[in-house]
Amino acid sequence: MTKFLTIAAAFVLATPCSAEGFGAAGLLSGKNKRDLPPISLSAGEPISEGPWVLKSGTYYEFEIIGDGSQELALIGPEFFRAIWIDEIVVEGLEIRPLGLDSIEFDEAGEMEIGFIAIKPGRYYMKIPGSTGETQRVEITIE
Repeated sequence: MTKFLTIAAAFVLATPCSAEGFGAAGLLSGKNKRDLPPISLSAGEPISEGPWVLKSGTYYEFEIIGDGSQELALIGPEFFRAIWIDEIVVEGLEIRPLGLDSIEFDEAGEMEIGFIAIKPGRYYMKIPGSTGETQRVEITIE
């Protein structure tokens, strides 16, 4: 019985939620939430202020703002598979997808994506077909 209790206690103490003291909400707790700079979809303009460095297990939110100057998409399939998307909010409507490959703005609008970074590695999101460095955001999950 003592061996079982020792193993059970070690498991509870080793879980990230317990170790960080997030409480009942776990990784979705406000203590674990970070905001990222917005992504801007505008013809010929940089999409991001710079690269993102994320920590695995942390909850992040960012906005994507399309100004309607051109029909623009944003792709990042490897990045979207390295995260768990909690929700996408468009005009007050909350969407909870099982996965995501890309998004597209046909006209001006905004969306917010909330996610937990999961798989460490180097990723990107970019405007498809573009080759310029300002048309992509480099992302590292540590």
